[in-house]
Amino acid sequence: MSVIKWFFESTIHFGSKSIALREVVGGVLGLSSAILGAHRKVSAWPVGIAGDALLFTVFLGAVFAYGDQPSGNFYGQASRNLLLIIVSAYGWVRWSAHRRRGEVGTAAVTPRWTTLREKQILIPAVFVFFLVSQEIFRALGESGTWLFVDTWIFTGTALATYGMSRGYVEFWLVWIAVDLVGVPFALKNGYYPTGTLYAIYLPFVIWGFVSWLRISKESKSITAI
Repeated sequence: MSVIKWFFESTIHFGSKSIALREVVGGVLGLSSAILGAHRKVSAWPVGIAGDALLFTVFLGAVFAYGDQPSGNFYGQASRNLLLIIVSAYGWVRWSAHRRRGEVGTAAVTPRWTTLREKQILIPAVFVFFLVSQEIFRALGESGTWLFVDTWIFTGTALATYGMSRGYVEFWLVWIAVDLVGVPFALKNGYYPTGTLYAIYLPFVIWGFVSWLRISKESKSITAI
Protein backbone atom coordinates (compact mmCIF):
# COMPACT_ATOMS: atom_id res chain seq x y z
CA MET A 1 0.00 0.00 0.00
CA SER A 2 1.40 3.41 -0.98
CA VAL A 3 1.85 6.14 1.62
CA ILE A 4 -0.68 8.37 -0.16
CA LYS A 5 -3.30 5.62 -0.28
CA TRP A 6 -2.73 4.84 3.41
CA PHE A 7 -3.01 8.52 4.33
CA PHE A 8 -6.28 9.00 2.42
CA GLU A 9 -7.85 5.86 3.87
CA SER A 10 -6.68 6.31 7.47
CA THR A 11 -9.21 7.29 10.10
CA ILE A 12 -9.17 8.18 13.78
CA HIS A 13 -11.95 6.75 15.94
CA PHE A 14 -13.68 8.66 18.72
CA GLY A 15 -16.33 6.36 20.17
CA SER A 16 -18.70 5.54 17.33
CA LYS A 17 -17.34 8.35 15.13
CA SER A 18 -14.79 7.85 12.39
CA ILE A 19 -12.72 10.87 11.32
CA ALA A 20 -10.44 11.10 8.30
CA LEU A 21 -6.80 11.61 9.29
CA ARG A 22 -6.37 14.15 6.49
CA GLU A 23 -9.11 16.30 8.05
CA VAL A 24 -7.10 16.49 11.28
CA VAL A 25 -3.84 17.25 9.45
CA GLY A 26 -5.54 19.81 7.21
CA GLY A 27 -7.04 21.56 10.21
CA VAL A 28 -3.72 21.70 12.06
CA LEU A 29 -2.05 23.18 8.98
CA GLY A 30 -4.84 25.76 8.76
CA LEU A 31 -4.33 26.77 12.38
CA SER A 32 -0.57 27.00 11.82
CA SER A 33 -1.20 29.25 8.83
CA ALA A 34 -3.37 31.59 10.92
CA ILE A 35 -0.65 31.88 13.58
CA LEU A 36 2.04 32.55 10.98
CA GLY A 37 -0.25 35.10 9.32
CA ALA A 38 -0.69 36.98 12.59
CA HIS A 39 3.10 37.23 12.71
CA ARG A 40 3.09 38.38 9.05
CA LYS A 41 5.27 35.46 7.94
CA VAL A 42 5.30 34.62 4.22
CA SER A 43 5.35 30.91 5.15
CA ALA A 44 1.69 31.29 6.22
CA TRP A 45 0.65 30.97 2.58
CA PRO A 46 2.26 27.64 1.53
CA VAL A 47 1.28 26.06 4.86
CA GLY A 48 -2.31 27.23 4.34
CA ILE A 49 -2.37 25.94 0.76
CA ALA A 50 -1.32 22.47 1.91
CA GLY A 51 -4.05 22.42 4.57
CA ASP A 52 -6.73 23.65 2.16
CA ALA A 53 -5.80 21.02 -0.41
CA LEU A 54 -6.40 18.29 2.18
CA LEU A 55 -9.67 19.79 3.40
CA PHE A 56 -10.90 20.11 -0.20
CA THR A 57 -10.84 16.31 -0.43
CA VAL A 58 -12.64 16.01 2.92
CA PHE A 59 -15.64 18.14 1.91
CA LEU A 60 -16.08 16.34 -1.40
CA GLY A 61 -16.85 13.24 0.61
CA ALA A 62 -18.79 11.46 -2.11
CA VAL A 63 -15.61 11.43 -4.19
CA PHE A 64 -12.82 11.03 -1.62
CA ALA A 65 -14.45 9.32 1.40
CA TYR A 66 -13.37 5.84 2.44
CA GLY A 67 -15.07 3.35 4.74
CA ASP A 68 -17.31 5.09 7.28
CA GLN A 69 -15.83 8.58 6.75
CA PRO A 70 -18.44 11.37 6.15
CA SER A 71 -19.53 11.08 2.52
CA GLY A 72 -21.62 14.20 1.95
CA ASN A 73 -20.72 16.89 -0.56
CA PHE A 74 -20.64 20.44 0.79
CA TYR A 75 -19.88 22.52 -2.26
CA GLY A 76 -19.49 25.75 -0.32
CA GLN A 77 -16.86 24.21 1.96
CA ALA A 78 -15.07 22.44 -0.90
CA SER A 79 -15.20 25.57 -3.07
CA ARG A 80 -13.97 27.58 -0.09
CA ASN A 81 -10.84 25.46 0.10
CA LEU A 82 -10.30 25.61 -3.66
CA LEU A 83 -10.72 29.39 -3.64
CA LEU A 84 -8.38 29.65 -0.65
CA ILE A 85 -5.68 27.87 -2.64
CA ILE A 86 -6.06 30.38 -5.49
CA VAL A 87 -6.21 33.49 -3.27
CA SER A 88 -3.40 32.17 -1.08
CA ALA A 89 -1.21 31.81 -4.17
CA TYR A 90 -1.93 35.50 -4.89
CA GLY A 91 -1.12 36.42 -1.28
CA TRP A 92 2.08 34.38 -1.37
CA VAL A 93 3.28 36.19 -4.51
CA ARG A 94 2.26 39.60 -3.15
CA TRP A 95 3.90 39.17 0.29
CA SER A 96 7.04 37.68 -1.25
CA ALA A 97 7.36 40.60 -3.68
CA HIS A 98 6.75 43.08 -0.86
CA ARG A 99 9.45 41.48 1.27
CA ARG A 100 11.95 41.49 -1.62
CA ARG A 101 11.37 45.22 -2.12
CA GLY A 102 11.88 45.98 1.59
CA GLU A 103 14.83 45.64 3.87
CA VAL A 104 16.01 42.26 5.10
CA GLY A 105 14.02 41.20 8.14
CA THR A 106 11.06 43.50 7.47
CA ALA A 107 7.50 42.18 7.65
CA ALA A 108 5.74 41.20 4.44
CA VAL A 109 2.88 43.67 4.88
CA THR A 110 1.93 46.71 6.97
CA PRO A 111 -1.56 46.33 8.55
CA ARG A 112 -4.04 49.14 7.90
CA TRP A 113 -7.79 49.79 7.81
CA THR A 114 -9.52 49.92 4.44
CA THR A 115 -10.16 53.32 2.93
CA LEU A 116 -13.64 54.66 2.18
CA ARG A 117 -13.05 54.06 -1.51
CA GLU A 118 -12.08 50.44 -0.88
CA LYS A 119 -15.22 49.90 1.23
CA GLN A 120 -17.38 51.33 -1.57
CA ILE A 121 -15.96 48.70 -3.91
CA LEU A 122 -15.70 45.73 -1.55
CA ILE A 123 -19.15 45.85 0.12
CA PRO A 124 -21.29 45.61 -3.06
CA ALA A 125 -18.81 43.15 -4.60
CA VAL A 126 -19.12 40.83 -1.60
CA PHE A 127 -22.92 41.09 -1.63
CA VAL A 128 -23.07 40.10 -5.31
CA PHE A 129 -20.49 37.35 -4.76
CA PHE A 130 -22.62 35.88 -1.96
CA LEU A 131 -25.84 35.87 -4.02
CA VAL A 132 -24.19 34.33 -7.08
CA SER A 133 -22.42 31.67 -4.98
CA GLN A 134 -25.67 30.77 -3.20
CA GLU A 135 -27.46 30.23 -6.50
CA ILE A 136 -24.62 28.08 -7.82
CA PHE A 137 -24.66 25.87 -4.71
CA ARG A 138 -28.45 25.61 -4.91
CA ALA A 139 -28.18 24.52 -8.55
CA LEU A 140 -25.66 21.87 -7.49
CA GLY A 141 -28.18 20.39 -5.07
CA GLU A 142 -27.68 22.12 -1.71
CA SER A 143 -30.78 23.32 0.12
CA GLY A 144 -32.20 24.08 3.54
CA THR A 145 -30.72 25.97 6.47
CA TRP A 146 -27.12 25.00 5.75
CA LEU A 147 -27.18 26.51 2.26
CA PHE A 148 -27.02 30.05 3.69
CA VAL A 149 -24.39 29.07 6.27
CA ASP A 150 -22.27 27.19 3.74
CA THR A 151 -22.41 30.15 1.34
CA TRP A 152 -21.42 32.62 4.07
CA ILE A 153 -18.43 30.49 5.11
CA PHE A 154 -17.34 30.42 1.46
CA THR A 155 -17.87 34.16 0.94
CA GLY A 156 -16.40 35.24 4.28
CA THR A 157 -13.34 33.09 3.81
CA ALA A 158 -12.73 34.53 0.34
CA LEU A 159 -13.07 38.08 1.70
CA ALA A 160 -10.86 37.42 4.74
CA THR A 161 -8.10 35.77 2.72
CA TYR A 162 -8.07 38.60 0.18
CA GLY A 163 -8.02 41.09 3.07
CA MET A 164 -5.06 39.33 4.64
CA SER A 165 -3.11 39.51 1.38
CA ARG A 166 -3.74 43.27 1.24
CA GLY A 167 -2.98 43.86 4.92
CA TYR A 168 -6.51 44.97 5.90
CA VAL A 169 -7.08 44.92 9.66
CA GLU A 170 -10.80 44.14 9.11
CA PHE A 171 -10.04 40.70 7.70
CA TRP A 172 -9.65 39.37 11.27
CA LEU A 173 -13.21 40.51 12.09
CA VAL A 174 -14.49 38.63 9.05
CA TRP A 175 -12.65 35.50 10.26
CA ILE A 176 -14.41 35.82 13.61
CA ALA A 177 -17.79 35.90 11.84
CA VAL A 178 -16.81 32.84 9.79
CA ASP A 179 -15.72 30.93 12.91
CA LEU A 180 -18.96 31.69 14.77
CA VAL A 181 -21.05 29.90 12.13
CA GLY A 182 -18.36 27.39 11.14
CA VAL A 183 -18.33 25.65 14.53
CA PRO A 184 -22.00 24.55 14.60
CA PHE A 185 -21.95 23.79 10.86
CA ALA A 186 -18.99 21.42 11.13
CA LEU A 187 -20.09 19.69 14.35
CA LYS A 188 -23.66 19.19 13.15
CA ASN A 189 -22.47 17.52 9.95
CA GLY A 190 -19.92 15.20 11.56
CA TYR A 191 -16.71 17.11 10.79
CA TYR A 192 -15.54 17.15 14.39
CA PRO A 193 -11.86 18.08 13.91
CA THR A 194 -12.88 20.96 11.65
CA GLY A 195 -15.48 22.16 14.17
CA THR A 196 -13.01 21.89 17.03
CA LEU A 197 -10.35 23.76 15.10
CA TYR A 198 -12.85 26.50 14.15
CA ALA A 199 -13.39 26.92 17.89
CA ILE A 200 -9.64 26.91 18.56
CA TYR A 201 -9.14 29.48 15.79
CA LEU A 202 -11.33 32.00 17.60
CA PRO A 203 -8.92 33.11 20.37
CA PHE A 204 -6.05 33.14 17.86
CA VAL A 205 -8.11 35.25 15.46
CA ILE A 206 -8.99 37.70 18.26
CA TRP A 207 -5.31 37.84 19.20
CA GLY A 208 -4.40 38.44 15.55
CA PHE A 209 -6.89 41.30 15.30
CA VAL A 210 -5.53 42.96 18.46
CA SER A 211 -1.95 42.50 17.21
CA TRP A 212 -2.62 43.99 13.76
CA LEU A 213 -4.70 46.80 15.30
CA ARG A 214 -1.76 47.75 17.52
CA ILE A 215 0.67 47.66 14.59
CA SER A 216 -1.63 49.76 12.40
CA LYS A 217 -1.88 52.39 15.15
CA GLU A 218 1.90 52.45 15.59
CA SER A 219 2.43 52.75 11.83
CA LYS A 220 -0.09 55.60 11.65
CA SER A 221 1.65 57.41 14.48
CA ILE A 222 5.06 57.09 12.81
CA THR A 223 3.62 58.35 9.51
CA ALA A 224 2.06 61.34 11.25
CA ILE A 225 5.42 62.43 12.75
